[in-house]
Amino acid sequence: MRRITGKAKDETLIELQSATDSQNGDENGGTSVNSSSEKTALPGHTETDKLQPNKDTVFFRDGVRRIDFVLSYVDDKDGEKKQDRRREFEANLEKEGLELETEDKSDSKDQKTYFLKIHAPWNVLATYADVLKIKVPFKTSDVPHSQDVPLEWLSHPFRLPEHIMRPQPDYFTYPFEKSKTDFFLITDKDTFFPPSTRNRIVFYILARCPYYKEGQKERDKTGIKRLLSNGTYTAAFPLHDCRYWKRARNAECESERYNLYKHWARFLCFYKEQPLNLIRKYYGEKIGIYFAWLGFYTEMLFFAAVMGLICFIYGLLSYEDNMSSKEICDADIGGSIVMCPLCDKKCPFWKLNSTCLSSWQSHLFDNEGTVFFAIFMGIWVTLFLEIWKRRQARLEYEWDLVDFEEEQQQLQIRPEFEIRCTNKRLNKITQEMEPYLPVTSKCARFCLSAATVIFWISLIVACIIGVIAYRLAVHAAFASIIKDPMRKIQVVGRFITPQLATSVTASCINFVIIMILNFFYERVAVWITDMEIPKTHLEYENRLTMKMFLFQFVNYYSSCFYVAFFKGKFVGFPGDYTYMFGKRSKLRNEECDPGGCLIELTTQLVIVMSGKQLWVHTLLLIHLNYQLGLFYEYLEMGEMLHLPCLQYRDHIWAGEPDTLLYIYIWRLSCFLPQYSTLCFPLPLTTTNSLPALPVFSVVQFGFITLFVASFPLAPLLALFNNILEIRVDAWKFTTQFRRPVASKARNIGAWQEILNAVAILSVVTNAFIIAFTSDMIPRMVFLYAYNENAGMRGYVNNSLSIYNISQIPVYNMPEERDDWFENSTATCRYRDYRYPPGHRKEYTHTMQFWHILAAKMAFIIIMEHVVFVVKFFVAWMIPDIPSDVKARFKRERYLIQEVKVCGVEHVTLGVITLSRVGYDIIN
Repeated sequence: MRRITGKAKDETLIELQSATDSQNGDENGGTSVNSSSEKTALPGHTETDKLQPNKDTVFFRDGVRRIDFVLSYVDDKDGEKKQDRRREFEANLEKEGLELETEDKSDSKDQKTYFLKIHAPWNVLATYADVLKIKVPFKTSDVPHSQDVPLEWLSHPFRLPEHIMRPQPDYFTYPFEKSKTDFFLITDKDTFFPPSTRNRIVFYILARCPYYKEGQKERDKTGIKRLLSNGTYTAAFPLHDCRYWKRARNAECESERYNLYKHWARFLCFYKEQPLNLIRKYYGEKIGIYFAWLGFYTEMLFFAAVMGLICFIYGLLSYEDNMSSKEICDADIGGSIVMCPLCDKKCPFWKLNSTCLSSWQSHLFDNEGTVFFAIFMGIWVTLFLEIWKRRQARLEYEWDLVDFEEEQQQLQIRPEFEIRCTNKRLNKITQEMEPYLPVTSKCARFCLSAATVIFWISLIVACIIGVIAYRLAVHAAFASIIKDPMRKIQVVGRFITPQLATSVTASCINFVIIMILNFFYERVAVWITDMEIPKTHLEYENRLTMKMFLFQFVNYYSSCFYVAFFKGKFVGFPGDYTYMFGKRSKLRNEECDPGGCLIELTTQLVIVMSGKQLWVHTLLLIHLNYQLGLFYEYLEMGEMLHLPCLQYRDHIWAGEPDTLLYIYIWRLSCFLPQYSTLCFPLPLTTTNSLPALPVFSVVQFGFITLFVASFPLAPLLALFNNILEIRVDAWKFTTQFRRPVASKARNIGAWQEILNAVAILSVVTNAFIIAFTSDMIPRMVFLYAYNENAGMRGYVNNSLSIYNISQIPVYNMPEERDDWFENSTATCRYRDYRYPPGHRKEYTHTMQFWHILAAKMAFIIIMEHVVFVVKFFVAWMIPDIPSDVKARFKRERYLIQEVKVCGVEHVTLGVITLSRVGYDIIN
């Protein structure tokens, strides 16, 4: 096949096209595949019009053959090796049957960039659709949709037009068979395979096509990925179908991108349902199922947010009934209680009423409603997972993903595995020789991977220990600064305690560490997974997913686990304090406020959750500024470039008045970046793989389930964030980045098991938070066992033990003492349940301590059993697959004639050799 360049004149183009058609006809035995000689001009277009520049065009210059993929490369002086690689690679692509057309570098902005347009004719599409077992329609579905539900009119404001929600009719589908084309509903071969399927097939060929010279077989010289990594090509991408802000002029060019922008990507559509079928049709099943999951998760967050808001309002309404805070703030009670120093040397004796504000703040989240909300969230997470299974099952059927996982395992062997694994052995199932990784190499790679994971997790733990050491060290500094009421910071000192100041600054430092480590973890996870050389795409994605979440779990949650379950639990008592690294370190373990550590856990959650979103949107603003800079640069250069964040007129005049500069859709797409974590603050990895896509969404899911007992407003913040996140992500996908290669995914992969594990763990963590971090159980024991008639009056005095100041060692005593302390008291108080000085069991735990501990353990056991029983009952009651989906699936199976496996067929396609599973349709 001959390729043509953009500098040729119209007559030359027509002449070359005629020659190409003739040559195609000769190569195909006298019948050309998809040749322009068999086509008629498009409606409203003459032959000359088709050869004129068109900003919206997604076709070759003949106006007939569709551009399925574009490669770009730069003409540089030191590019002889690159030219040889390109020459061999493109020759092999032509042997596969792909048709190529080159745009000359003189048409590009830098006068160096070539654009190679690729078209897959029917013969290639049919062959690889057969190999990949792509499901295609064979009959229009005759199963009616579910009947209208009562009060359906209430949902009308949230609905989208039917042609947007269902861009194509419902069909029964079956894996494509090239030899049985009459069995399928093929009305037009040019439009039978949608653009997303076409670019998926072409990318499959590009990923496996070699570029070594004939007779010199070098296995590592294979695939477009290596050519991109070594600079032979600068970009490889499928095209967007048109400009997003207006419909395409060409009637043959789809306007799906325009519809996605109008009905999905604009923020004013935040209350509308998502056009999932259109998203799937345009971007593929992987992207579609991600947005389906994120949308469903956001819908379910609404109920959790409402309940959390109710619990918070209950805390506000019961504000005046908080007897504990009243006693702490009372000048005669809290003002007369002298507390023991919270650190050595620098921390003074202090009065209990100095924590008045923090005790009121704690009550907003630490009240009776917290227990109810924790139980509710345990049930909510079960409903979320079970209902998602039903919705996922519906998508699996409607999007032709049933049994897809098995096909992935058999057919989608990664090119990297085929290249790097030179050993072969007989597959007992397919009876074909296939590459494999020796056990010794696999064990060595596994050990290296495990060692790397342990090292990086240890690095996280070391950072957390460093933050804890910071907390212990600076607490004394804050205490010495805030203690003096005569200093200029007295206004601040009234509202900020040393504990709060330490907690806020430590949380901010921890967040910065999280962001820094997160930058490295994504790359480390990808490097480790690549080093393991997984065999299939599914195996690769699952391994990457597990490593990503393991890193993120430890990175994001370590500090929260410390505050929730360790801080204030191992402090000792005056005269026998516990130190972090021994007494020589002089870093005494932190104590909690008299109101408990729950408010500090709340602070940690708020800073991490809100800080992450602030970081994301800061990156977005930086990216927009960068895009604006590019826009002005191109205007100064005298060339029009469409930057999606701006809308402008269809064209501009440059140079001579009659000279109109156009930007082709393939050149426009080339300037758009490919989405990644570096420039796209969506939770994506550098592999652009869907199972690694919702990393932060799942991390957020962990925050609102694992620690929700400490912060009932977390689901509300997550809801607001996700409403914005869906539209921002949609806007970025539609306007700011290249169209990704369409790929399939049956479900959310390993994330499903991760969500199940987080759901089970959340029941345990919330039970322990209420029992050990919250002050709920001690208050209940005091109310019902020790002060039944007087209510909560006297609880503060009851929860504080007494210590003789004269018995405090010198190294624990403060260096300076306040004037009010001199001769005012001989004892100080501390948070614990121990016998007072002079008692025969002085400073040992009282019976009340053991009663409270028993109550805490009983609460944990009862709460876990109640929630787990309800969870399992709900899971049993809700079937995983809806009944109407089962009926449609059975109907489809009934209509398909008996299918039997006839064995494995060895297929040789040009220079690509692979194996496939063969099917016969018995008539």
